[in-house]
Amino acid sequence: MLRKLNLKAYGKINLGLDVIRKREDGYHEVRMIMQTVSLFDTLELVILERPGIRLETNLTYLPVNEDNLAYKAAKLLLQEFKLRRGIRINLKKHIPVAAGMAGGSSDAAAVLYGVNRLFSLGLTTQQLMERGVKLGADVPYCILRGTALSEGIGEKLCALQSIPDCWILIAKPAVSVSTRLVYEKLRVDELSHHPDIDGMLDAIEKQELRGIADRMENVLETVTIPAYPIIEDIKNFMKEHGAMNSLMSGSGPTVFGLYDKEEDCRAAAAAMKKAGLAKLVYTTVPAPRRL
Repeated sequence: MLRKLNLKAYGKINLGLDVIRKREDGYHEVRMIMQTVSLFDTLELVILERPGIRLETNLTYLPVNEDNLAYKAAKLLLQEFKLRRGIRINLKKHIPVAAGMAGGSSDAAAVLYGVNRLFSLGLTTQQLMERGVKLGADVPYCILRGTALSEGIGEKLCALQSIPDCWILIAKPAVSVSTRLVYEKLRVDELSHHPDIDGMLDAIEKQELRGIADRMENVLETVTIPAYPIIEDIKNFMKEHGAMNSLMSGSGPTVFGLYDKEEDCRAAAAAMKKAGLAKLVYTTVPAPRRL
């Protein structure tokens, strides 16, 4: 019987992010194109003979109780299936925290997947996604992974063909952004322009990297960039250093740039580090779909 499992929880970027409307229940209806990247947290899950959840992380400031999505994910399945044994989770964070890359949601998705396997619960991917949405709007996508169209509050997902091979420069400035506050300040009815999500879907189908890059837009920039102008500075820096286009991911503050050549991406990363615009700088590529 399987007693231990090692997993990777991949971060994501939003190639396009549109907000359609604010619903009466306070949630925002979105239309987004999501993409996992090969920047990941690692999780080791071990079955404990006694009930309970033990969460350990490599970052002292991260909560190790119910304020952590990974903990919540374990609790959700342990309680639902009335499991008598517990779980120890060793989480090593590499995805930037509070950065618009769904690091916490991806950790939760990996825990759901891992507990399902370790305890042989027999849940399908779809059933895991249905439980994931109770934890957060990005969790179902983080279970699915790859390239996907996300609609509703993020729970309606359609897997897409992978985007063409490319290189991705990721830069996070030394600020953290609250997703909740960004959505609260967003005035959907005042948006004068919306991203061409349908055009991007077409470009993905035709495998046109330039067509994808040209349509990269995120309406949340209208809130986050005025509050943190450094985001615009990083976007411009990437474009000045060879990016086909650059965009803020999610509610920010992380910015990514698409490159068709590895050497251009690495050169831009070196220049970004030298300029000191960002606290964290990574070069990566699109990630696979499978957990």
